[in-house]
Amino acid sequence: MNQNFKRTALAAAIALPSFSAGFVTPAISQERAAVLEEVIVTATRRAGSLQDLPINIAAITGDSIKEQGFGDIAEALAYVPGINAVDRGGRNGQQLVVRGLNADPLGQGSNIGTGGTVATYVGEIPLGVDMRLVDMDRVEVLLGPQGTLYGAGTMGGAIRYIPNRPNFESTDVNVRGELYKNSESEDFSTDLGVTLNLPISDTLAVRASLDRYDDAGFIDQPFIVKVPGVSEPDSPRGSDELAPRKDTNSQESVTAKVAIRWQPTDNFDATLTYYNQTEDNGGRTISAQRGELATGKWENAQRVAEPNEEETSLLALEVIADLGFAELTSATGSSKYEEQGQRDQTDLLISLEYSYETFPTFTALTREDDRLETFSQELRLVSQGDSELSWIVGAFYNKEEYVGSSAEYTPELADFFGSSRTDDLEYFEAGSSKLVEKAVFGEVTYELTDAWQVTLGARYYEYELEAQSTVDFPLYDGFSGPSDFVAEGLNQIEMRAFDPSLAQDDSGTLFKLNTSYALSDEVNVYGTISEGYRIGGSNGGAPCDAYDPNAGQGNCNLAPGQQFGPGPDDFAKFDERAYVSDTTRNYELGVKSTLLEGRMTLNAAVYLVEWDDPQLASATVNASIPITINAGGAESTGVEMNIDWLATDALRVRGSFSHTSTELTSDVPSLIRTIITPGFATAFEDGIKGDRLPGSPENQVSLFASYDMTLSNGNDLTLNAGYAWQGDVLSRTGGRGDSLTLDSYGIANAAAVYRVDNWNVTFFVDNVFNEFAESGVEQTALFNQTVSGATNRYFKSNVLPPRSMGLRFSMDF
Repeated sequence: MNQNFKRTALAAAIALPSFSAGFVTPAISQERAAVLEEVIVTATRRAGSLQDLPINIAAITGDSIKEQGFGDIAEALAYVPGINAVDRGGRNGQQLVVRGLNADPLGQGSNIGTGGTVATYVGEIPLGVDMRLVDMDRVEVLLGPQGTLYGAGTMGGAIRYIPNRPNFESTDVNVRGELYKNSESEDFSTDLGVTLNLPISDTLAVRASLDRYDDAGFIDQPFIVKVPGVSEPDSPRGSDELAPRKDTNSQESVTAKVAIRWQPTDNFDATLTYYNQTEDNGGRTISAQRGELATGKWENAQRVAEPNEEETSLLALEVIADLGFAELTSATGSSKYEEQGQRDQTDLLISLEYSYETFPTFTALTREDDRLETFSQELRLVSQGDSELSWIVGAFYNKEEYVGSSAEYTPELADFFGSSRTDDLEYFEAGSSKLVEKAVFGEVTYELTDAWQVTLGARYYEYELEAQSTVDFPLYDGFSGPSDFVAEGLNQIEMRAFDPSLAQDDSGTLFKLNTSYALSDEVNVYGTISEGYRIGGSNGGAPCDAYDPNAGQGNCNLAPGQQFGPGPDDFAKFDERAYVSDTTRNYELGVKSTLLEGRMTLNAAVYLVEWDDPQLASATVNASIPITINAGGAESTGVEMNIDWLATDALRVRGSFSHTSTELTSDVPSLIRTIITPGFATAFEDGIKGDRLPGSPENQVSLFASYDMTLSNGNDLTLNAGYAWQGDVLSRTGGRGDSLTLDSYGIANAAAVYRVDNWNVTFFVDNVFNEFAESGVEQTALFNQTVSGATNRYFKSNVLPPRSMGLRFSMDF
């Protein structure tokens, strides 16, 4: 799930992982290693060398994370080929698109990280909400479907955050800090933290960390109204009707972790960890320069502030027991995510043509409230020993319970139009769902010879989904008499009975075949066929009543084939109420090579991914509310390459390249929602076989160089420079619906790291050439209209941060 490009980190100091070479910061010392160092990973549920494993995997080491100041996973993935992290800022989360597996139009999104094609794990626990990279041992990135070992949501890949565990050897303290400022901010930004490792005894240890991140922001909002519903929202810049604000996309977060590890014997190891992260986001990272109003590149034209608050907590218990013949792992996790926020809803209501804009001071806002609670349990046995035959068997259980509401207010509108509603609550949507997933899985590996191995894997899964949702229009009801509707809180909404018509269940089996052959000690070739799947869901909203030519159906969701109009073709072409699971199958060939006596790694892979019943974003026929539907199919083909070269004992060079080609494999009726101008009448455009999918570039190239030197005083200095480029990105399938194609861009970074014994300081510059880059977009230029004096400001883009400069400090005690 999902994960936030909350700040562009020091990508210049990044090491370039690909699917097979790790993020490895070279050891800096007077006695420098003459070969690239080995990185050990556990993504296959066994410890193994990154370069030796015959799968697509990258690793970002803890040293890189600390030294380079990576705050979240999107920052660390900036140079990984084959992955596009759509930076939407802290307010909206990030969208990770792996190998082009995305058919949704780019939009503002949500921080609830469910429903994507990449699953994330904290240790052994699936967690669909982005966590900041605090006190991590490493991050492992698996590319390609990982359904057999990792289950739902891994259609494109899986990302594992591996935290540092408490150690019994020594008392350690790390203090770190960062101070930076970008070219558009009024104030400086900071990132401060401390980690303590404390052995209580030879068998008991505690590790705790606390970090506070405070980003000043860089997007201004010059058109915020003083009083919604009273102040004129279309007043000129500088008017007394407006209350402009600077740097509204600020972000403050506090991340805390406490872990207790108990190892009474060599055969038993248990770690109990509590994570908590709170976030206070000031607003969206969007630019309105393409919109109806004349704004600057770093200005947001929305009429109200759009803050939100989020809290994520996770309690995890991981137990490892050595049984002799096998290692038993139990992973238990319980997490909770809560979010409350506000957003400008004026543009949507203008586009729905309710004539609200005839109210001279019309401004609308929505308050959102969401809660997601999960519980998961996995039991796994991994064989031990030196036999040619090895195996893994396991069982998995997961429960997710979601409840949310969206309350839409139109201040002072009820009085203007004569509604009896006194609180101006115009629209209220609420719903809840419960998902239970169960699975059993296993893998068997047989070494046919010392050079040739074959692995077979399978996973059987089943899930049940229950849901309910309602939609009410209190302000509209107030036109015909007293409106006594009372908006329920989340606890009340959660108590409602589920709607049997929205129930869904499914089961299936996923398979994996992997084989590799060592051509020599330095060159290994492999092939993989793997599968992944994603669980279906409910679209929320109320079901539509039967068509009545004398009454509108209103805001509702149609059943397949249900009539919605008088015409002969006015029947729903797909199910607007719910969508089913989709699956991928990956065919991949790769080579991993270690050359120049260990001073170079060169790796490459080619792949074909077939995507069946892909879940696509669309909209309802009535009221054009965003929903998810299933389409016929799509596919992705591509190549990924990576080189890591220790050119001299002082100079290290890394580079990567990826090419991804994605397209629909069948026509999709009414896929693209657009409008007919002038006005906002809804129209749909079909997706056509061969249409390129949105959300990711076809080409990505990156280059990084690091040079180490020892100064005359005996201290070390490292100079880093990097450049990452990506091609253009479609915002909608096939570029249809008059949608925007985002331009290609390249970001350069540079840093100098000075080390003295137990401390180091880094001076860095991100986005050296101050490139203005758009990473996402909402709606199209067709929405650039003024109706009854009210400007529609729906068309806006997400932007990357401008140039920033700063200092980073770390000291160990």
